[in-house]
Parts: sequence; C-alpha cells; structure tokens
Amino acid sequence: MPRQLFVTTALPYANGNFHIGHIMEYIQADIWVRFQRMQDHQVNFVCADDTHGAPIMIAAEKAGKTPQQFVADIAAGRKPYLDGFHISFDNWHSTDAPENHALARQIYCDLRDIPESEGGSLIARKTIAQFFDPAKNMFLPDRFIQGQCPKCHAKNQYGDNCEVCGAVYAPTDLIDPVSVLSGVRPELKSSEHFFFKLSDPRCVEFLQKWTQDGRLQPEVANKVKEWFSVRTNPDGSTSEGLGDWDISRDAPYFGIEIPDAPGKYFYVWLDAPVGYLASLKNLLAKRGQDYTAYMAQPDLEQYHFIGKDIVTFHTLFWPAMLHFSGRKAPDKIFVHGFLTVNNGEKMSKSRGTGLDPLKYLGLGMNPEWLRYYLAAKLSSRNEDIDFNADDFMARVNSDLIGKFVNIASRAAGFLTKRFEGKLTHNFGASGAALLQEVREAEPMLSDLYEHREFAKAMREIMLLADKVNAYVDQNKPWELAKDAANNEALHQVCSTLINCFTVLARYLAPVLPRMAQAVEALTGSKLQNWGQSNIDVAAIQPYTHLMQRVAPEQLDALFEPSEKSGSDPNLTIPGGEDIAPTISIDDFAKIDLRIAKIVQCEAVEGSVKLLRLTLDVGEGRMRNVFSGIASMYKPEDLVGQLTVLVANLAPRKMKFGVSEGMVLAASHADEKAEPGIYILNPWSGAQPGMRIH
Repeated sequence: MPRQLFVTTALPYANGNFHIGHIMEYIQADIWVRFQRMQDHQVNFVCADDTHGAPIMIAAEKAGKTPQQFVADIAAGRKPYLDGFHISFDNWHSTDAPENHALARQIYCDLRDIPESEGGSLIARKTIAQFFDPAKNMFLPDRFIQGQCPKCHAKNQYGDNCEVCGAVYAPTDLIDPVSVLSGVRPELKSSEHFFFKLSDPRCVEFLQKWTQDGRLQPEVANKVKEWFSVRTNPDGSTSEGLGDWDISRDAPYFGIEIPDAPGKYFYVWLDAPVGYLASLKNLLAKRGQDYTAYMAQPDLEQYHFIGKDIVTFHTLFWPAMLHFSGRKAPDKIFVHGFLTVNNGEKMSKSRGTGLDPLKYLGLGMNPEWLRYYLAAKLSSRNEDIDFNADDFMARVNSDLIGKFVNIASRAAGFLTKRFEGKLTHNFGASGAALLQEVREAEPMLSDLYEHREFAKAMREIMLLADKVNAYVDQNKPWELAKDAANNEALHQVCSTLINCFTVLARYLAPVLPRMAQAVEALTGSKLQNWGQSNIDVAAIQPYTHLMQRVAPEQLDALFEPSEKSGSDPNLTIPGGEDIAPTISIDDFAKIDLRIAKIVQCEAVEGSVKLLRLTLDVGEGRMRNVFSGIASMYKPEDLVGQLTVLVANLAPRKMKFGVSEGMVLAASHADEKAEPGIYILNPWSGAQPGMRIH
C-alpha cells in the first residue's frame, strides 16, 4: 500500500541567501523523497522561510525596508538555488503567512486551555529578569547576546543554547554576556513572560518515552537523554529534569502577537516549526484538499530533516507542543552534521574556503556532481562531512564518468552503427548472469535508501559498475567490431551493457534526476518507478554525451575569494577587508609606532564603548588615550599589558577629555563575521618607548 509521507527540511532564516549547508540538507532530503516517490508513495515535501524575530526586524530597519518587504525580497531569491540543484519541494511558504499566524495562535490556545481534568494548562506567566541593551533601548533576544557557555565555557555562544556542547540555558546563565548589537554589557530588567511548562511531569514522561523509542538516531537519543538529568538554573543552582521554556518576547518585535496579551509576541522558535504545518496547509488548499482530514490520517508519517545545531527545539519543544495541543508528534527526526571544506576547515567566504552555491552553478558546474558527491558521503548518522576539492574531482571523474557513464559510451555507438539501435534479448550466458546480478541488488539498495545510508548505496552501485566494466574488458567490444563474423557476440555484449547501464541509472535516479531523464530519452525506459529494473531495453537513440568531467580550473575558480569592486583581486586577504592603496616607505616612516605599557585602565562614565588608558611610552610622563574596546575587555585585565601606540597622532579633544594617540587594534570589516576588536600585544622582551620599524 502507498505510504502517506509528510516531509520537511529545517526552515532557513530569512536574513540572507542560502549557503552550502542549506543545499546539503535539501539534497539529502530530496534524495530520500525522490526514492519514496519512485515507489509510488504519496509524499508532500514542504518548507518555508523562517521570517520572524528581532534579527529580521533589525536587518530590515538597516536596509530601510519594512520587515515584510525585507523577507519578501529574500524569498524572491530562493528559486535559482532550488531549481539549480533540482530540489523537488512541493511547496515553499513563509512563517509570516496567514496560515502560520492562525495555527501558532491555535496551538498556543490549545496548550493554555487544557482542562483541569487532563492536568490543566501548560502555559504559565512569570516575571523574569531579562537582559536589556541601554544603548539600543530594547530587550535583547537570545541570539543578540553572546558570552561563555555556563557548562563547557566555550566562548562566543548565543543566549539560548551552546553550539559546542548542546547545552540549553537562559541568557542570564551566560558568563560575561555582551550585546551583539552595541558591544555593551547588558542590564537586567524585569518583564512578565509566558512559559511552556516543559518541566511538567506530563511533558517529562512523554518526552522521555518519545525520544528513546527509536524516533531519533542512537547518538542523538543518547545526547537528548542527558538533558533529562541535570539542568542549570538562572541562579546557578542545578536541578533534575527539564526547564520551562520562555515562549514570549517583548515589543518591539517582528512576529505573531500572543492572544489576549498586547505587546507580547511569540518567540520565533515557537512559531517557526509551526511553519511546517502552515506550508502543508497552504499546499493542500491549493489542491482543494482538507488539511484537517489529511493530518487525521492514522497512517500519516511525519519526518523532519534538520542540522545538529537545532536538535533541542525539534526533539523537546516541538513534539511536546504538538502532542499536548492534541496533534500528532513527528515519527522521526533525521539529524545531520555540518559541512566542512578541505579537510575539516570551517566554511568562510572571506578566507576563500566558502562554497557559494550560486557561484558553483554560475561556473557551469553540474549540480549533479555535487548531488552525487554529497550522497557518496552522507549516512544515517549525525556526522560532519567534508568537501575536499581533490576528492570531489576524483569521485566525479572516476565514479560518474569513468565507471558509470562510460558504460553507455562504450556500447551505444556500436548498437546504432551496426544494429540500427536495436538491442537483442539474447545476452549470452555471461551477459545474462551479469545483468541478473545487477538487477538482484535492488532490494539491498532499496533498504539502504530507505534508511538514508546513501554513502553505502553509492559504494554498492559503483561496485556493480566495476563488475560491468570488468565485463567490458573481458569481452572487448572494440575488438569484436573489427570482424563482422563477431556481430552476434558484439550485439550480445553491447545489449548487456546498455541494460546494465539502464538499471544502474535507475538506482542512481534519486541522486541524479536529470541524468535519469537523459537515460530515459536514450533508452526509452521509464526510470521513475523503482521496481521495474527487470524490463529489458528494446532500442536506443543515437548517443550524446551525458556528462562532462570536472576541470581543475573550475574548482580553482570556485574557491577563489570574491573580488570587491575597485580592489585589486590579488590583494584580497583573509579578514574580509581589502588591502589599502599602496604607500611608499616615506609615507610609512611618518608614522611613529611605539611600545606602550598600560599603567591604568578604567571605564568611561557616560560611554558604553570607550575605556580610558593611562600609558607609559618611555617619555618620563603618562599619556591619556581613549579606546573603543570596552565590549571586549575588562579594565582590570589590561593593566600591566603592553600594546602598540601611534605616538605622533595629533591630540584629539573629546567629550570625555583629550586623547593623546591611538592604540592599535584588529577587527573584522564584515559586520556579519564574529564580533570582536583586539588590541595588539607585543611579545615579551619589548619595553615601553621602543619604536616599531
């Protein structure tokens, strides 16, 4: 019987274009969905833009747009990516759509209005201390606060969960918190918030069972299990079980207003996963189908493909929200790791290690190269995978061209020239045995696809291709073709090869959908049905090249750092900022750089960015210098340190006093890069007053 499958990928945040991590996730899900469709299962594959939250509001304001127009402009740029990499979503929607507003409010009300006979409401109101940015005059969302994780002490972690150890915590738990917006240390202010009572025994009991009953990969289930044992409270104490989840935010906020609570909005992570349902509802409405009836089907299966950085939301909050609001929780959550580049290096556009999806397509690189390469690395486990340029070229050129495509290219010409494109069904003993072996791999490959063991499936398919190529080498059709007396043998060999090739193309169709279409045109076979590999090919059309090889020049261009207008491309360096115009040695000699010792350091009253430094530059007197580094340093940490001073800079009269020079500091020009400004610190042995040459 056909299965009813509702499949989603994580909703991308609508503050920028897709990156390669998005494309990897979509390709992984798309391969699985295409495989299911090939078995005539009924699949609704949907996604949407995650459009709400303070980051969108702030980005829109900076761009001079309304939040609605800002996210609409982002959405308008999605199609080239999805079409370019053959992603077969049935619907792409938005969390700011009417369906999402209505569904999010209804789910909230269902959780709030649980009758006492069933345990009572799972929504609570609490007055909490919340971080407030005095420079921006607003409460700070979790993602606009950074500090050290309270559990593993990883630096530069956001205010909701740690991307290193996976811990979930309140923003107030962070060590040395800093506002990402202004760089100042935020203040604590009181505000009434709404909470989903995840600590309620009903939720704990449900989630302990739901997360450990095979719905999650073993390694994910083991990680989630840890979160039921110990949690860190805002006051620093620890307690057993899960903590309640803050689901509200104060105005100003771009989002969905909470019913009966003016000025209060749903935290973006409450309404974002509801976007899965909203996108499905929108799709069904377009078809004239009833959403409620569809979701009520007892055999409906619901699956989510997500990255490991958002496991907490999808394995705790989301299933509990659905279950206790009277809805069906997901059947499975498929978690994947991150994509690194060239032996584990983190993706970075400014370092030339980014892999821009549109640049990839713009260079004329075949999207199915990437689909195959990722499939050859993806497994059912939550593991990082690496894009290695040399490995990419070798796998594509060796596997897809050398092993797979060459099977057809070595046989098709003989069939069209000698036999008018017609194939024989008499394959001979060895040919029939080979074709049977290739066809008998179907159940094994079906199981690997079903369980998302794509890398194993690709290995098995290429092992079959190796056997077919060994058959080519054994029978040497180019030698048979030299003598017309060998026509029957040539016909058998080439017919065997084309049939084997067609079966392999069917096996690869979920990964290479455009290749499958080309093979259909060549052979007249229908490759979109999984269980028909036993149908012989009757005739072929004249052969045309099915796929080109990867050229080294394409990979060189792919990883070449982007050029900025007006700059010399040869001078683009890591750090996101181009080299300044060339100066002469005489220009440089005019700048007097000196080693300076920070004798005293203090915060500047009335300023959130400045520190006042008292410096010894070896002159027999102290200098007073103001530096905008308060977001990164505590005054007491700098006392006694050496740094570098521009000593002959003209004194500058400021609101807070006269600044007699400038200490040198490094920062990133790209506002989206990791925030920070770092003063230069000479090696030990340098003395105050030494000149830097």
